Amino acid sequence: MRINADFSRRAFVAGDQYQWTQSPQQGVERVMLDRVGEEKARATSIVRYAPDSHFPRHQHPGGEEILVLSGTFSDEDGDYPAGWYLRNPPDSNHQPFSDEGATIFVKLRQMDSDEDRRVRIDTNDPATWQQQNGREICPLYSGHSEIVSLQKLPPGERLFSEPLNGAELLILQGELESDEHTFGQRSWLRLPPGEHPSYTAGPLGLTIYLKTGHLADIKNL
Repeated sequence: MRINADFSRRAFVAGDQYQWTQSPQQGVERVMLDRVGEEKARATSIVRYAPDSHFPRHQHPGGEEILVLSGTFSDEDGDYPAGWYLRNPPDSNHQPFSDEGATIFVKLRQMDSDEDRRVRIDTNDPATWQQQNGREICPLYSGHSEIVSLQKLPPGERLFSEPLNGAELLILQGELESDEHTFGQRSWLRLPPGEHPSYTAGPLGLTIYLKTGHLADIKNL
């Protein structure tokens, strides 16, 4: 299966046009944002757990990255309400579930093989945020091939001030505007290296998940 699998091109999925499909596990649905492979795939998805749903214990050979968007996501290590950011390194395993239901943003099989750090960050905690160049930033992860953060921009601020080495973003609150389009909440964009798009925060400001650097050396798989 190949979905948005040409990494030399822009990819976009609107938040109000999600196409939900059933996963192999009862009560768990997903929106496939990009994907290379079948059930065991390099994948970026929005995953929705119905109340009292679960996955059996499984391993993540290439690691797993999660941002909880709503509800409460859980595994044997704890409960993670909306706003929590998790990284489970390559070859880790867990048994996820949700008692109340949850929606999460998930990236699978996209970590460096030598990453070994387990990350748990509550982005609701004001202490995790800092002021940088007129915007608020919550650093989530920094490695030699990627930088991940949440960012809050004031109305009208330009998102990128220079050409990119590739970027991926998910709009959490507000709107992102360009001359041609307005991207609403839960919209996902992937931009290839070398682009310098003129995107600005909408009239109510903007909060995004942003990952950069990870597309610099990627080849079409």
